[in-house]
Amino acid sequence: MASKQENVVIKNDLVVDGTNLIAGRLASHVAKLLIQGKRVSIVNCEKIMISGTRSNIIKEYKDFLEISSIIHPRHGPFHPRRPDTIISRMVRGMLPKEKPSGKTALKRLRAYIGTPKGLRSFEKIQFEKAKIARAPSNYTVMADLGRTIGWTE
Repeated sequence: MASKQENVVIKNDLVVDGTNLIAGRLASHVAKLLIQGKRVSIVNCEKIMISGTRSNIIKEYKDFLEISSIIHPRHGPFHPRRPDTIISRMVRGMLPKEKPSGKTALKRLRAYIGTPKGLRSFEKIQFEKAKIARAPSNYTVMADLGRTIGWTE
């Protein structure tokens, strides 16, 4: 009986390799899987690509970092600087906000920098529609964005 439960857990667990995938497309695919009830782990978040010119992406994110509370900045909003938390925030934005299904779906998401030892044996999937279409030099790597805005490894 225990082996059936393990198979169910493995069947619902997906490990997505974020290497050379476009961030927004990856986030939308992951959000759909989470709403369907699957547990999704994203590995190699630092290798996810963001489309657009590097200077424009960094400028927009630095403008986003300027947003703070009028009363007291310690009260938020809190802006992610690590690649795994940036991608988690992207996925959170694509889930239903007020419904309980969106909150429970977000609890099934895990994002990692690199690949943890426990997930190395799992088969990693990539979404064909989320892969980069041009040369990698036309994109900005999530790790570069993180380092520029204050992420210390």
